[in-house]
Amino acid sequence: MRRLGDVLRHWTEHTPDSPAISDEIRSLSYAQLSQAVADCRHFLASIGVRPGDRVMLIGENSSVLAIFILAAGLDDIWVVLENARRAPLETDAVCSHAQPRRILYLTENSPSAGEHASRHKVQAVTTPFGALAIGPLMETPPEVCYGPAQDQVAALIYTTGSTGTPKGVMLTHGNLLFIGLLMQQQRHLIPEDRVYGILPITHVMGLSSGLIGTLASGAHVQLVPRFAIDHCLNSLSRDGISILQGAPAMFSRLIKSEQIQHLRTATLRVIAAGGAPLDPTLKQEVEQTFGLTLHNGYGLTEGSAICWTRLESANPDCAVGPPNPGVEIAILDPERQQVTPGEQGSLWARGPNIMKGYFRDPQRTASVLTDDGWFNTEDLARQLPDGRVIIEGRNKDLIIRSGFNVSPLEVETALNAHEQIQHSAVLGHMICGNEQIIAMIERCPGASLKEEDVRQFLQDRLSPYKRPGRIFFVDSLPVAPNGKVLKHQLKQTLKELI
Repeated sequence: MRRLGDVLRHWTEHTPDSPAISDEIRSLSYAQLSQAVADCRHFLASIGVRPGDRVMLIGENSSVLAIFILAAGLDDIWVVLENARRAPLETDAVCSHAQPRRILYLTENSPSAGEHASRHKVQAVTTPFGALAIGPLMETPPEVCYGPAQDQVAALIYTTGSTGTPKGVMLTHGNLLFIGLLMQQQRHLIPEDRVYGILPITHVMGLSSGLIGTLASGAHVQLVPRFAIDHCLNSLSRDGISILQGAPAMFSRLIKSEQIQHLRTATLRVIAAGGAPLDPTLKQEVEQTFGLTLHNGYGLTEGSAICWTRLESANPDCAVGPPNPGVEIAILDPERQQVTPGEQGSLWARGPNIMKGYFRDPQRTASVLTDDGWFNTEDLARQLPDGRVIIEGRNKDLIIRSGFNVSPLEVETALNAHEQIQHSAVLGHMICGNEQIIAMIERCPGASLKEEDVRQFLQDRLSPYKRPGRIFFVDSLPVAPNGKVLKHQLKQTLKELI
């Protein structure tokens, strides 16, 4: 297979009437999905999008979003994937950097996409495959197109780095097809499976493991735009869901709900967590509730599916499993030498899943990606004698909130823009398997700033998942002589406050 859309060909020929994809509006068989993809290719050409162009898709999980992703790649068009629930200023910053030929707002099932469309005053249209709004045609030069799947970019996904500046991760068709194939090999997906598609397909795990992995297996993915406990449990009970993947925070909400006691499912066979560290207590509680092993894994936007636990192996702890077939890892000391087996070091990885690089940022690319393909995850890990890997922390200053990267610097920058805030510090605090964002604020002298004022100020500046869950006001923040906030002292203060 050369392109993402090629995953449909075999099943369209052999099982054309089998269900492929569904959402709350429509359900499409493999034959119907293939026809919708063909219609979408004609539509993209009709609005002036050419091979090598970038088309930005602002939306949430839906059949329309999936159709655009599959169609664009068949004509070597890059998709810039943007979750519609991101804050306006964040979305505008991605648009400015990505410079797409067109922006498409997938409004059919996403009020948030509609808000972005209204804000930009764009035209609404109806297509054979769904309703959307279209931004103006931009004069942008197309990128060079490549034949091999490993060279041709399929998706541009922006992720927050430790600097607080979004990075455009270039993922190739080869990257994503490889990860999708792992779902067949390691999660044993078969055509009879039905996947609960709550992982956002605007992000790498939902796109590769969820969408491409399911379609490559001839199975059925039920795309869900937003998590709701009732919807999830009803689907597990009534819709024949066999695969449930999500962030640890999702599983935490499920098992703590009163509705969980009414769950009855005879089809669920695999549950797997990813996108954030898995807490041992949460793992145990989830396994007791579902009667299944909660599988784990590790990856990043730049290199998803580096390690996964195996269905056929015992997984008594929170190790992320051994490296996946075809993926190499190395655990290195600060001098880039192998550590003694079992010792902690920086985790490096190489394989077909590793990104092509950061869009229009060769310097940042070179800082983490070597000429011979080794990627520095900037995470700390150690490897057990049986080959399984334990992630022991991050040497980059990121908070992982519900599976999404949040840069403390980005939140601090937004806070410090308020005229009554003199200084701020943002920390992560682990609660029930999820990191809560804590903001500690030093007011300007004489300021009367209140918590509700801060929350209102952040509403248009940060997406909901980046906004602090708790806000504390302090007389002064502890700082070193060079002006750097002493966060280790703040962490001790935080223990006294919470």
